[in-house]
Amino acid sequence: MSRVEITNIRLKRIETKLDPPFHAAWDPVPRRSFEATLVFVDTDEGITGVASGDTMSGFEEYEHLFVGKDSLRISRHVRTLETIALHAGKFWPVEAALWDILGKVAGQSVATLFGGSEEKIPAYASCGELKPPEERAESALALREEGFRAMKIRIAPNRLEEGIKTVEAARGAVGDTMEIMVDLNEAWRMAGDTSRSIDPKAARDIAERLEELDVFWLEEPLPLTDIEGLRSIRAGSGMRVAGGEMSRTTSELFACLEADTLDVYQPDVLVSIGMTRSRTIAELALAKNRLFTPHTWTNGVGVLANLHVTAGVGGGPFIEFPYDPPGWTPERRDFMLAEPLKIDDEGCLAIPGLPGLGAILDEKYS
Repeated sequence: MSRVEITNIRLKRIETKLDPPFHAAWDPVPRRSFEATLVFVDTDEGITGVASGDTMSGFEEYEHLFVGKDSLRISRHVRTLETIALHAGKFWPVEAALWDILGKVAGQSVATLFGGSEEKIPAYASCGELKPPEERAESALALREEGFRAMKIRIAPNRLEEGIKTVEAARGAVGDTMEIMVDLNEAWRMAGDTSRSIDPKAARDIAERLEELDVFWLEEPLPLTDIEGLRSIRAGSGMRVAGGEMSRTTSELFACLEADTLDVYQPDVLVSIGMTRSRTIAELALAKNRLFTPHTWTNGVGVLANLHVTAGVGGGPFIEFPYDPPGWTPERRDFMLAEPLKIDDEGCLAIPGLPGLGAILDEKYS
């Protein structure tokens, strides 16, 4: 098939109510609803690519740059999306939908098209709420019972002592049977939140205390632009440093690679720099013996897109699985899917046995 022309790009904005609300650690107010935008790229061959992961607000103005073009020319579309990102939003779900089309045309999973290194990746339970020590210790034991080999705990620097005690409690509960990561969420802010990040000295002090608890990595202790500060954390504590989930350009991550500021590279393929560019970062990071395991906090379709890239290039050792019951569950996260994503008996998230991304939508949203 030499050409598969884009005939239309449709957006469907959907929502589910959250009762009780989800108290996300990075949000100033509890979330009482969860919104998602589905992207459908239709073609003249009757093949439709499906993706999701960002609001896509304002995309309609740029739809004409894609309609009528060959959907299989993905590099051309990536460069177009990069020019749009300079002036407007990051519309990377369009690229993901195009990869979905290419996978369906080729009869292969996107992970195979990206290299096919792995068929599944061990998942880590990425907890989203700030919980007291006793409650987090109980949740750690429950996660281990479900089959997770690792978990990520969020702590707030302005509630540091409670946060450290929470990590201590979780480590005491699971011993050395699980890896524990810690996320400070200091690299970016929600819209309207103008509070400053902690400084490098404070970040180093936190890293040193967490290193004693055998924390696998410390995520976003400082803004990504603070290259010297990030390097000082690694040099001073021996702690792995993770970041890059919301990077707007590949140049930001190239700078980190050149300065060797991160141990773990985390660009979300749907809200950061897209699938193709994330693959480039992944290959370079892996060539330097660093880790690639992207941020996945969008929805089930977004988790799948990040999984395909990670499995394709052989990233890991874990893939992020947003999960913190009862506030955040697969049923809430994946409400647009026919079946929510689940880990298997080995604690892994497997590539679906379908061509493309393998996202099967609930009938009422398809």
